[in-house]
Amino acid sequence: MIKVVNYGAGNMGNVLRALKALGLSAETAKTPQGNPDPKDILILPGVGAFPAAYANLKSSGWINYIERHHGEGGPILGICLGMQLLCEASFEDGYTRGLGLIPGEIVPLDIRPKPHTGWNELFWLKKEDGLDVSPFEGPDMYFVHGYCLLDSPAAMATTTVQEVTFISAVKLGNVMGFQFHPERSGRPGLRLLQASIAYLQGRCDRA
Repeated sequence: MIKVVNYGAGNMGNVLRALKALGLSAETAKTPQGNPDPKDILILPGVGAFPAAYANLKSSGWINYIERHHGEGGPILGICLGMQLLCEASFEDGYTRGLGLIPGEIVPLDIRPKPHTGWNELFWLKKEDGLDVSPFEGPDMYFVHGYCLLDSPAAMATTTVQEVTFISAVKLGNVMGFQFHPERSGRPGLRLLQASIAYLQGRCDRA
């Protein structure tokens, strides 16, 4: 089962439409129900400000649920703000701790004007067994963000804008994240989303 976490940070509609276009069924929930199932794939979407988003996750009970899900080996996929929330902390509007599932901190993206909005290429740093990224070397993906992750051992891909290189995809164990919006990146983005979900599902099946 694919569960899309609805914590009030928007972008739910685009993600659900993308999953439907791929023939994948998903359910959404504003609050976690029952105990985590490590066979479920949690998708953490989102646009907006990190501090408010983390506060919403905490008040709705998702923080503990996500931590338990991760502790049991359950897969998690973060998109845009969702990827940032997976990290250790953010310096957006002060300092806010994150979920800590991906090493590194979110900092301002030093470009002008902000935010970084538009299409840019991914440069893949590493390839995972079972996840073939070669079809996605070249096509641009769609970005909207003013903060970024600059350094992390979990980096899987980077993107450069105005001579600033930031991490655009991360992977650590059963946790993945994209700074861009695959659900808004046309056919290449949908194919990458599908391949990533299939990869995470495969890890569930092997667990």
